[in-house]
Amino acid sequence: MSKQKSRNTGIEMALRQVLHRAGFRYRVHRRPIKGVRREADLVFGPARVAVFVDGCFWHGCPEHATWPKNNADFWRDKIETNRKRDADTDARLQEAGWLPLRIWEHETVDVAADRVITAVRERR
Repeated sequence: MSKQKSRNTGIEMALRQVLHRAGFRYRVHRRPIKGVRREADLVFGPARVAVFVDGCFWHGCPEHATWPKNNADFWRDKIETNRKRDADTDARLQEAGWLPLRIWEHETVDVAADRVITAVRERR
């Protein structure tokens, strides 16, 4: 599992490419708010939109999550902890006036880009 990329994944790079082509500028792998040690994959500062591209396995996708049979308790605890951290991050961002967007790795790039573009335009 240590070979799995956590940054610059295929879906993340494709999403960045579509957004950049559409004229949107963003910061990559930044902490949206100070004091919280959690990075968003894309940060649209002036619009206060933080985009997270989540892997189906690591973040427990409701459609595609799989539960390993080997070391099952460890993995269930790990994935549930990730889910709780995601919910806490979203709550902290919302309290600070940010809009957190969660993109699943199984989403098509065009659908994900449309969601991001709509959110950024609405908050400008």
